Amino acid sequence: MQKKFPLNPGEALGMMGGGQLGRMFAIEAAYMGYHVTVLEPGELPPAAEVSLHHIARPYLSEEGLDALAADTAAVSTEFENVPAQALDRLAQNVFVAPPGSAVAVAQDRNSEKHFIESVAHVPVAPHCRISAQSDIEAVEDSLFPAILKTARLGYDGKGQVLVDSRQDLTRAFESLHKVGCILEKRLKLFKEVSVIVARSVNGQTATFPVCENKHRNGILAVTVMPARVSEAISMQARRYATQIVDALHYVGVLCVEFFVLEDGSLVANEMAPRPHNSGHATIDACWSNQFEQQLRCMTGQPLADTTQHSPAVMLNLLGDIWFDGDKPKQPQWSAVLAIPGVKLHLYGKAQARHARKMGHVTCLGHTIEEALDRAKKVAKILNLPEPQ
Repeated sequence: MQKKFPLNPGEALGMMGGGQLGRMFAIEAAYMGYHVTVLEPGELPPAAEVSLHHIARPYLSEEGLDALAADTAAVSTEFENVPAQALDRLAQNVFVAPPGSAVAVAQDRNSEKHFIESVAHVPVAPHCRISAQSDIEAVEDSLFPAILKTARLGYDGKGQVLVDSRQDLTRAFESLHKVGCILEKRLKLFKEVSVIVARSVNGQTATFPVCENKHRNGILAVTVMPARVSEAISMQARRYATQIVDALHYVGVLCVEFFVLEDGSLVANEMAPRPHNSGHATIDACWSNQFEQQLRCMTGQPLADTTQHSPAVMLNLLGDIWFDGDKPKQPQWSAVLAIPGVKLHLYGKAQARHARKMGHVTCLGHTIEEALDRAKKVAKILNLPEPQ
């Protein structure tokens, strides 16, 4: 039987997924007096290290799901590829935020693009579905140059191929084993930005300041918060994110990624039904953070103040910095921590691997320029490309 809102401190909350996002949620929950149970296969994932209980079962294990529902008053997710049907099963016995229906939309890029454009009425890039050779033959020439993406399970640049012609598209589709795909026109970009938006059980919404993002090899490398864009662009991005979260009848935290085009217009790229790497600066730079908002949403508490008090630059830390070539090494943490305004967040992962997200550093300042200068010093110490 589901409990009535609000769920007050002392209640047990469930988290589907045991990665770093679940870890940061569990830490935030502990600050506010809640207890967390994590469902995640495998031994001692990052979130389980800081949670009260760990159910080591697959996401679709009926035994595991029923145990999680019995142990908690509400459940959320930290991983967009948790099967939507698992969330639906949980929802039979416990409050789930976000709902499985919203997660299902975000799990398929074709469904996601259709929803954003046709239901939320937010612009997206020209695109088409690719599921067979006949779809390739029907593609309009105006879509090239383009990028072919698998419709499901792609993240951090995986399952994506740049294509300049129909011949390229045929080869790319074959290289992706002819799974369902989406073809998107490549647009001339000015910047990539994202918005973290929260929506409560009663429909209240709140957005954090817009984040400016730079990727390397398909993985987020640097976030500047607030984004260095005009106030008009910033407000439009926040309005669009709110339109999407309202259209989904969403409860929880959602990240919407946007392209800012050279003419200043915005198109939505994709959404993640969870807190997001680009929102990590909120932990140190805002009066509340994305994980506190996630907790407030799922417990029926009022949303928090999202005001930013300090400009920030976030650097993603991949496993590469733990290596000198193939030889393991320990990064120079003392030198990093000697820089004023620097906050280190490591994710408790047992083993560093190349391209694996191991942590992040947030550099704060009185101005964006000061935060960026500190981030450049950190990058030099850790042998990262200089942020711009």
